[in-house]
Amino acid sequence: MSKVTEEIISKETAQERLEKYLRTVAHIGHVEISVTNFEKSLDFFTEVLGLVLTEIDGDRAYLRAWQDYDHHTLVLQASNTSKVNVMGWRVNSEESLKLFEKQLKEMNIDFKWVEGGQKKALGDALHFKSPSGIPVELYWEKEKFLTDDPRLESKLPSHPSKYMMRGVSPRRFDHVNLLVDDVQKEQQWWTDLLGIHHRYYIQNKEEVRLGSWLSRTNIAHEMALMRNSNQDGAKFHHLAYYLDSGDELIRAANIMAENDIKIEWGPGKHGTSGAQFIYVFEPSGHRVEIWTGGFLIFSPDWEPIKWSSEVGQLGLEMWGSTPPETYFTYGTKIGE
Repeated sequence: MSKVTEEIISKETAQERLEKYLRTVAHIGHVEISVTNFEKSLDFFTEVLGLVLTEIDGDRAYLRAWQDYDHHTLVLQASNTSKVNVMGWRVNSEESLKLFEKQLKEMNIDFKWVEGGQKKALGDALHFKSPSGIPVELYWEKEKFLTDDPRLESKLPSHPSKYMMRGVSPRRFDHVNLLVDDVQKEQQWWTDLLGIHHRYYIQNKEEVRLGSWLSRTNIAHEMALMRNSNQDGAKFHHLAYYLDSGDELIRAANIMAENDIKIEWGPGKHGTSGAQFIYVFEPSGHRVEIWTGGFLIFSPDWEPIKWSSEVGQLGLEMWGSTPPETYFTYGTKIGE
């Protein structure tokens, strides 16, 4: 433990330390995106990607991967603009929500409560924005996925629905990625306020932070922040779903090609996380990553791993392919 950390802890009261321990998120829960071509996007996510459609309610569709336990991990909303509306994180307890409210007040961060029932399957939720304008939703209660449809019911008690064998059919929702102008500032805010651990990062020769990867659980990352090369504000880079194996990833690439879905990059392998990937664009312009592998983190005293410019290329892609320029510049809008 550093002397600075020891000094900070010594100045904290027991009550402050307890509140900090209780005030934390548990895991990423869902992402809500607006799409300009609702029918084609819905067809992509259900028939090509192979997500399970929980229900359609008005201009919104609620979807999940076959082993996502919640009512939904993705919401599509029909719109004239493709953008991300909110990213939802589940907190550790109902008490955590109240403690976050207290902290937001102390930090003079604008927020609002959304009462349970106003949003499909969700209890009370706190809404606010990060320094880059990323819309955040914290919640405790969320309905689980339940079905009596024999086409969806699994014989395995550990599976909320059966493996569908339709399209890519990913196992679970995995993470989100955002483009921001100042990665280091944004990362520090998410770590300090929400307790999301900083796992690894890339610096260039000028010591400018090019990317940071964060998670609260033991997966390599639940959220990534990348430097926007255009320096024109925050954008939504991608959402990602997880497959079990490399052969499923190659199958996914074939499915994309057969259905005229543009593969932006891959198959490849990130050195930073050890994950194999492809990136594609769904019909309304959102980037989607399909990936498998990746390391797990169990150490409670994990220190963020630095990737310098000398080995940065291996971090991006171990097998030698070069990402297109769009990978560093293109993203859909951040919702108001």
